[in-house]
Amino acid sequence: MSHPEENERQTLADKVSVASSGQSSSGKNIVLPDNKLLVGWREWVALPELGIERIKAKVDTGARTSALHAFEVDPYQTKAGLRVRFLMHPLQNDQDTVVECDAAVVDERMVTDSGGHREKRLVIETMLRIAHMAWPIEMTLTNRDTMKFRMLLGRTAMRRRILVNPSVSYRTELEQA
Repeated sequence: MSHPEENERQTLADKVSVASSGQSSSGKNIVLPDNKLLVGWREWVALPELGIERIKAKVDTGARTSALHAFEVDPYQTKAGLRVRFLMHPLQNDQDTVVECDAAVVDERMVTDSGGHREKRLVIETMLRIAHMAWPIEMTLTNRDTMKFRMLLGRTAMRRRILVNPSVSYRTELEQA
């Protein structure tokens, strides 16, 4: 008698082998038959509307909302609504590379981090590019200088688009838009 867990694994293995024919030109990106992209627990992504061509993101199914490292956060009002200017270090262990960003603020939320600390954060919407796919996501802005990853990709941004294999890293290859 087979166990349900074995059936789930077999089903996923079947999907991956069937999907391999649907790989992108790089041969590394796998899109499953239900159009979900197979990713590892950390991936290189781009945030083109913010001028960030490459940033290492932790794919975090435990986080509801995605988070982006930001400092010198400066919200300002325009006729169209609230916007925010901020600086960020897109590369780990590199305080010299700084990207200046500007985005519309879509919300302000209380967020509880993994340590249980609550913080009020600005929320922006921006385009995420991973592998050959792109879609808009919401991200909170917070100082992640002491964290290993400058960006967390939360489950709301992944919903119906990504399947995570936590045993691998850098499963995808970031393709040019």
